[in-house]
Amino acid sequence: MRIAITISFNTIENKNSNKILNAPKPTIVLVHGAFADGSSWSKVIPLLQKQGYTVVAVQNPLTSLPDDVAAVKRVFAEIEGPIVLVGHSWAGVVITEAGNDEKVKSLVYIAAYAPDINESALSLTKDAYEVKKYPPAPGLDNRLVSDGYIRLREEAVVEHFAQDLPKAEAKVIATVQGRFHSSCLTATVSNPAWKSKPSFYAVSDNDHIISPLMERDMAKKIGAETFHLKSKSCIDAFAT
Repeated sequence: MRIAITISFNTIENKNSNKILNAPKPTIVLVHGAFADGSSWSKVIPLLQKQGYTVVAVQNPLTSLPDDVAAVKRVFAEIEGPIVLVGHSWAGVVITEAGNDEKVKSLVYIAAYAPDINESALSLTKDAYEVKKYPPAPGLDNRLVSDGYIRLREEAVVEHFAQDLPKAEAKVIATVQGRFHSSCLTATVSNPAWKSKPSFYAVSDNDHIISPLMERDMAKKIGAETFHLKSKSCIDAFAT
């Protein structure tokens, strides 16, 4: 899995540089998904840094699409030079909206939603399960909601969100999980960045949060160069 990640980003860099000698190495901006925070990239970041990349993990608040996009844009303002923008899960919606910034040279979707104009995470899910009749992913069953914010039960994190990790690590992820506002599920994008930027997609073939069949369809829809990973939902698992 470590090899898959590093090869993926080296491939992206080579395509972005158009093989121009001495092209600046892009900064990789990582955007976490629901029920997570920036530390969910903690096992991926050292792999990328070892390859010589500057890496920034956004601490997006998960309170709304505009709030998450604003958090990403604040990071953009700190960076000089080209950016590869990476989003996991819910953050696919975020990077689709935020990725229109001129600094962003390509988008990377890691088991992520990839909406078109006026599509949302919820509408994509309904299309997959109610229209296409794909088997539903079990990870979001029996979730907890308080004051509009969603969180996963500990057993759901251990069994479906971070099941590739040791149980002790998965329980820590359950304890520190970011609360995800339900309004994010129906938030739509206005100008999908993948329509004008090269895109890459890593399908998680054993995902329990987003159906792998959905991920495959979204990758095809956006014309992304596609990689397949055997890991499941949690980003930390992708680096193990």
